[in-house]
Amino acid sequence: MTITDDVRHRPRSEPIPSEGEDGLFTQTWHPVCLSDALPETGGIVGADLLGGRVVAVRWPSGEVAVFSSYCVHLGADLAVGSLESDAIRCAFHGWRYGMDGRCVSAGGTPVDPRARLFRFPTVEAHGIVWAFNGSAPLFELPRADPPVPGARVATRAMAFDQQLAVDPWVVAAQTMDLQHFALPHEGKFVEDPNESVTWDEFSVGYRYHALMPGGEEYRVWASIHGSNIFWQQGTLDGRWFYWITGMAAPRARTTASFFSWGTHVLPGEPAEKAEEFLTKAQAFMFNLLAEDAPVLMTIHYTPGLLTRGDAALADFFAYLRRYPRANPARHYLR
Repeated sequence: MTITDDVRHRPRSEPIPSEGEDGLFTQTWHPVCLSDALPETGGIVGADLLGGRVVAVRWPSGEVAVFSSYCVHLGADLAVGSLESDAIRCAFHGWRYGMDGRCVSAGGTPVDPRARLFRFPTVEAHGIVWAFNGSAPLFELPRADPPVPGARVATRAMAFDQQLAVDPWVVAAQTMDLQHFALPHEGKFVEDPNESVTWDEFSVGYRYHALMPGGEEYRVWASIHGSNIFWQQGTLDGRWFYWITGMAAPRARTTASFFSWGTHVLPGEPAEKAEEFLTKAQAFMFNLLAEDAPVLMTIHYTPGLLTRGDAALADFFAYLRRYPRANPARHYLR
């Protein structure tokens, strides 16, 4: 008996480039480490990024920079080297690299002008050190805008201790999946966020005004910057706060997450009031993450049969397909 396969193929949309596909990654800011990981007096810390290895450095002057991690002599990891006043010293043969990444001494031999590290555009913001995948940044990181002029802002920052087995854009896509917020998270929209979606070249934003199952009123402007940075600013139960989630791509199909959030300290209120709210905001946001985590740890994210309710998500997929990708540091990172 001849068996014929007349089963129809699963419908699929146009594919979205995976991080690391063809050796390329989206050109965006990647969190490398918490600011607290680098002592104020100077320090160096290593991290996996873009399929390779980088080092974040705080010079004694306070300036922060991110470089490719491997010495161009024999490939020793500079994260186990030492930091001098104006140079990183390799622990293997003592080659030294200055603040611009150029080799300034090569263990007593003449310095080859080609001897240098890749220096990433670097920013320290929201208690996190960020590196841009490119020779020059395409956009700036969002900044907090407290509604009370001159008020002190209490902040927290942390790194998530578990990596997710998906690309960062998959996590970001959950924010653009406006049905997802109302279904798994059971939020009830006060206004339709689809009516406020606004796009530009390197970001998308929209208004969230929802009532949550726990009784919280959640009213923010939320946005995705690049392909991997979630930003929101607004109010939770009437109190202003901001929240940023930065997701790095250590390698293909891997997400390392960093978080920072803050609220203003209002005139005349005890300082602990703001700290109590930061704890509340953390619990609120991490509860949403906990609801998503089982899906994100197991999903094989493949857009297929989209519906009318997926309009914003479909536009986000189109945005990702045309988003610029590069990896100018690739020959330095491995």
